[in-house]
Amino acid sequence: MRFKLIMALVDCECTDDIMAAARDAGATGATVITQVRGEGLKPTKTFLGLDLAGQRDLLMFLVAEPLSREILETIAETGCFDQRPGAGIAFQVAIEDAVGLKSQLRTLTEEIEDQI
Repeated sequence: MRFKLIMALVDCECTDDIMAAARDAGATGATVITQVRGEGLKPTKTFLGLDLAGQRDLLMFLVAEPLSREILETIAETGCFDQRPGAGIAFQVAIEDAVGLKSQLRTLTEEIEDQI
């Protein structure tokens, strides 16, 4: 089975909604790294050395390739990435190999059975 890694940088206030939407679209779980920082076109403003930008979370989903585009689009829609500047960004990369998924393979196979 082929996999994709979807990485999403999102406002921490949206993390739970995006996680739920990704699960509804077929993701079987995620890893969340909290309190990450990023910069867009313009550097964020600071006050006395304190960052004024909101906290971000990094969400990482290892998903079956046939479901990856739908999950990616669901993340973008739920997070309003195209409607609000700075709302977040998500991308996917191909995974050459993965181990440790034995407990999830049955669920993944059932979800994509009709697509393979």
